[in-house]
Amino acid sequence: MNAHEKIREIVGFLKGHGIDDARREAELIISHCLGIDRAALYRDNPRILEEYISKIDEFLKRRSEREPLQYILGYTEFYGLKIKVGTGILIPRPETELLVEEAIKTVKREALDVRGFSPHASRLTPLRILDLCTGSGCLALALAMEFPDAQVYGTDISDVAIGYAKDNAEFNGVKNVSFLQGNLFEPIRELFTFDLIVSNPPYIQRDDIKSLQPEIKDWEPVEALDGGEDGLDYYRAIIPEAKGYLKEGGHLMLELGTGLADAVKKIAEDTGFIDIFIKKDYAGIERIFIAK
Repeated sequence: MNAHEKIREIVGFLKGHGIDDARREAELIISHCLGIDRAALYRDNPRILEEYISKIDEFLKRRSEREPLQYILGYTEFYGLKIKVGTGILIPRPETELLVEEAIKTVKREALDVRGFSPHASRLTPLRILDLCTGSGCLALALAMEFPDAQVYGTDISDVAIGYAKDNAEFNGVKNVSFLQGNLFEPIRELFTFDLIVSNPPYIQRDDIKSLQPEIKDWEPVEALDGGEDGLDYYRAIIPEAKGYLKEGGHLMLELGTGLADAVKKIAEDTGFIDIFIKKDYAGIERIFIAK
């Protein structure tokens, strides 16, 4: 069987199991198993040997049980990085790439417009960035790659997450990041203040988790999803304490769950943040919270 024939077969199989983006997934599975890119898949239409057919079919069985494709492949792409993921790890989302983009813009704007120097230039004190609820480490790693002279820290209460984050740092060759196990600010208590604190915290309302896609509710760690009854538990924990960990002029940037912007803004105002901005994502959803 050649690759084009197998793609058609897989597309039908995946659609029959309720998977929407069946063609893209078929391409990813075959190209991964054959060790070639998707362009070569169509250009060369290689014949698939029996040993690879068996591996592909094993992947398809797992996918038919709605195991996330990223877990099956063992990785996902995030902001130009290859991020290893597996059971116990929240899979990085495209929405979080928007948080990376806004964080980079904010740091560069602050450096050039306010302090008058490049964020890549040498400084008396290094740029310090903290990523709370770091998970796979994707957010911390993307920022560490962008600002190689910065000191970047990521914290997570999950030892599984910290293990993956450290592995991802080594895998991507990122040296200027440290991952520490513990709840939110606990691992870095009184050690540093930061120019930037970022987080993609759990923000799904508890009762809504059961209505999510099977790939999410049945496979991804519930502790990385559950934001409490109203989705605001982590914002209530992070925002007040962040005030004590930000340098003067520092920024707090958080990913927001759908419909939470007004409530999070109120928490920040009650805490004493004055300069607050909400950025919409490409779907028009209020997605990124920025406060100074």
